[in-house]
Amino acid sequence: MDEITKKNLTGIERLLYIMARLRDPDGGCPWDIEQDFSTIVPYTIEEAYEVADAIEHQDMTALKDELGDLLLQVVFHAQMAEENEEFNFQVVVDGISEKMIRRHPHVFGSEQMASVDQQRIAWEDQKAREREEKSDASLSALSGVAKGMPALLRSFKLQKRAARVGFDWPDPQSTMDKLGEEIIELQDEIIAEDLDRDKLIDELGDVLFCVVNVARKLDIDPEAALRHGNAKFEDRFGKMEKFLSEEGKDINQLNLGEMEVLWKKAKGQS
Repeated sequence: MDEITKKNLTGIERLLYIMARLRDPDGGCPWDIEQDFSTIVPYTIEEAYEVADAIEHQDMTALKDELGDLLLQVVFHAQMAEENEEFNFQVVVDGISEKMIRRHPHVFGSEQMASVDQQRIAWEDQKAREREEKSDASLSALSGVAKGMPALLRSFKLQKRAARVGFDWPDPQSTMDKLGEEIIELQDEIIAEDLDRDKLIDELGDVLFCVVNVARKLDIDPEAALRHGNAKFEDRFGKMEKFLSEEGKDINQLNLGEMEVLWKKAKGQS
């Protein structure tokens, strides 16, 4: 009988014990022992994306596994924090439980919410109050948007923060007009005689920022929209390769015009 079975541990207590043993300097796993917060962060991010991928493919078997992997990341960070005498897993659980109760007074309290939109506004208001309580009042309205976020998501959140204080376009068409202006400025840099890479990066960044703004005004998650676009591209490119395989041809033998014909054929079957 192994040590875990002997202790009769189940559920989260079993996982917490496993993580503590892996990190134990006396007989633990050398790889797990040498890790710290910064070395584990890439794995945490990767696992979150794998959860999103499983959901995108509606693969519930994979989702079950990936959620376990993501939970392990939370346990890993909590174990390292406990070793540093900062906090432990139970404090993490208590913190998120209290936050959910605080942010849902219409469920756990006496407040009434007439609609999902009203609930969303109340949620954002509560988050803003929490930020004010934690932060110096002199800090920017944009403070607290993590710099480690993917740029697309961070852009979306920065724009939402700015909109809360009234710095926002009035409607989707206004954002489209601004996007058109930024595209023209990018085009001007592209055709300039003295190509300046820094200016190109600057103007391309403006275009991408505006695209996210359009998505926000249309109430579309830009990350989800781009994932959809990626999946569509992969599907159509795969069809092109299948067409060529059926004809015994290699895509490397085609010129761009021939590829375009195949692309349109694949697009027609999407």
